Amino acid sequence: MRTGSTVRRIGPATPVAAERPTRPMPRVEAEIGGPPTAGPPAPAPRPSGSRPSTRRRRGIRRIPRPVRQATTLLCLLLVISLGWGIGLAGWADSRIAHVDALSSAEGTRGTTYLMAGSDRRGGTTVADDGTEGQRADTIILLHRAPNGRSSLVSLPRDTLVDIPGHGRMKLNAAYALGGPALLVRTVEEFTGLTVDHFVEVGFDGVASLVDAVGTVNLCIDRDVDDPKSGLRMTQGCHDVGGEQALAFVRARAFDPTADIGRQQRQQQFLAALMKRSASPGVLFNPVAQVRLAGAGSAALRTDERSGILDVGRMALTMRDAQNDGRVLSIPIEDPQFRTRHSGVAILTDDDEVRSFFAGIRDGSAEPPGTTG
Repeated sequence: MRTGSTVRRIGPATPVAAERPTRPMPRVEAEIGGPPTAGPPAPAPRPSGSRPSTRRRRGIRRIPRPVRQATTLLCLLLVISLGWGIGLAGWADSRIAHVDALSSAEGTRGTTYLMAGSDRRGGTTVADDGTEGQRADTIILLHRAPNGRSSLVSLPRDTLVDIPGHGRMKLNAAYALGGPALLVRTVEEFTGLTVDHFVEVGFDGVASLVDAVGTVNLCIDRDVDDPKSGLRMTQGCHDVGGEQALAFVRARAFDPTADIGRQQRQQQFLAALMKRSASPGVLFNPVAQVRLAGAGSAALRTDERSGILDVGRMALTMRDAQNDGRVLSIPIEDPQFRTRHSGVAILTDDDEVRSFFAGIRDGSAEPPGTTG
């Protein structure tokens, strides 16, 4: 070793960087039937009979079983109800008698129904205050205007009108002389409205309809014992059966206003019958429904083009008119007009009647004391 020479110290060796751990390779199957390469262990097979994961997909909720059962039950009840209603309507429609009634007059806007209550009982007639022949004691015009307003007008049977081919007579004589067809033509000429549907109810039908729903509640402002009609009621409101209801709509001898008072009682009866028919005791009672459908279809006669659906629409139109207070009376000039051959009749003014029914036709007519 040389003196003074620099000795170079050799320190420890520089440490070598450790190898970076390699990321586990995914499990890859050998291309040719070889075993899989190294990788994470395969999941253990799920035991037989075990349930899959209960984790739900995001946004999807399972409907509770009680809700599903209730929905199914409601759908079943709806199907049964629809089937019952369709079957009952078809049965009732097949029982309705039809008659030639409508004219060939040009139609007017809206829908017009003419309803007549006749004294026909099972093909026979009933004498009314000594009057012979078949009569229409109740004549009601119902109109639904294009603006949706419904109006109900009672036409007094003693109204003096021109009957085609017979001259000037009382309105109900048209039915006696030519049946429904002549009555329709007479009403059309008197009102200026073309009748779209004709419905006739026999007097025996009034009693059977009331008995089908049980009773109707009717009110009267005095004690009445009328041997001609058979009406016996004390002042006030009473639940009455079919026979007394029939007497109620026919009676007029005891009333000093005669046909006008009877007209008001007939309107009251119709409202009471509609209310009772729409009560839960009838609507949700299959037995009562069958009785009502049977009694109504047996008592009705309609024109050849009208059926049970048209009768139902008429009932709804009548209810609308009653609920809206649009039950109107024709303008009368003289309620005690003396005729040469027909006795006392109701006289009207042609211009007033024409203006009144023009308002009915377009839905602008209002009851007295109201503004449009």
